[in-house]
Amino acid sequence: MDIEKQLDIMKRGAVEIISEDELRKKLEQSIKTKRPLKIKAGFDPTAPDLHLGHTVLLRKLRQFQDLGHEVYFLIGDFTGRIGDPSGRSEIRKQLTRQEVAANAQTYKKQVAKILDMRKLKIVFNSKWFEKMSGVQMLQLTTHASVSQMLARDDFKKRFTNGENISILEFVYPLMQGYDSVMLEADVEIGGTDQIFNLLVGREFQKDFNQPQQVVLTMPLLEGTDGIQKMSKSCGNYIGINEPAKEIFGKIMSISDEMMFKYYELLTDEDLAKVRQMHPKDAKINLAKIIITQYHSAGAAEKEAEEFSRVFSQKETPQDMPVFKTDGRKTILVILTESNLAASGNEARRLIKQGAVSFNNVKIEKDDFVPAEAGILKAGSRRFLKIRI
Repeated sequence: MDIEKQLDIMKRGAVEIISEDELRKKLEQSIKTKRPLKIKAGFDPTAPDLHLGHTVLLRKLRQFQDLGHEVYFLIGDFTGRIGDPSGRSEIRKQLTRQEVAANAQTYKKQVAKILDMRKLKIVFNSKWFEKMSGVQMLQLTTHASVSQMLARDDFKKRFTNGENISILEFVYPLMQGYDSVMLEADVEIGGTDQIFNLLVGREFQKDFNQPQQVVLTMPLLEGTDGIQKMSKSCGNYIGINEPAKEIFGKIMSISDEMMFKYYELLTDEDLAKVRQMHPKDAKINLAKIIITQYHSAGAAEKEAEEFSRVFSQKETPQDMPVFKTDGRKTILVILTESNLAASGNEARRLIKQGAVSFNNVKIEKDDFVPAEAGILKAGSRRFLKIRI
């Protein structure tokens, strides 16, 4: 494929490329020497499940694979024990070696739903960091100054507010930069919150007399609330391993404006054609595309039919889960124990928003106790059959 067509694909959905001229030259050299570019993306396995926010980067990696380039999926099993400070307002909890190893294994299984595993090169940064002596590790700190670190937005805010910043957090971007040296990366892809770390990689390569990597940043995907970055801690995530019913319901709950952003970042659909569709039909189509990718086309059709039956015909689902209670548990406890809400905070938020009802009566207080059998509804698509 010629350079201009490659660039069009690479630029879709991207926020910034530093720099496009450098990328063009690398592509010219790649075609001339018949050597594919080395594309790097790092993932610290700090949680066991991937969500749609993670897939924004994964889909971009797949595009590079399809263009014939080499994708290096770097699992930060060493740096994951430190924790990336990007976008953090407090020190991240450090994970054990066992926790990181377990999460890394689930990552490998989940990314197979997006990436071509036959072409993927999976690397772990413990391979080089665990071989480094204390002196060698400390030598990494000579490649940056404290003033450079404090110029970083999240560090600057915490320093100004008198909040703690550990020295270990200063080391993290240096280690990510050194990963680029070890892989001799031509391009590194990351979210916009990673820009500082990605640029450190360029500087490290320069210091180690390597050609500097091109930095390509992708936008952060907002969660179902349409406000905050998608994350499990915010309760606004859509996990790719979640049941098809949950995925469908969550996608149908997003705003029309967010829907178009999801289309751009999570699908290959023609955006002009999508904008000509009725918003409800477009949202159903989006849900079907995503469920087909992470489950199956059959599951997507089933959930679309169920949605039509429940909401167009105002019926209740046929396969509601059953929750047995002793008649003393509060609505808050039932919502969390049944997994109708991911956390107590999400349950309280749903109640506060007036999105929880029991036998078609809106629940206004989280200490309400269902004393009889009935149907509990949370949000627009989550139902639970209560039995005493």
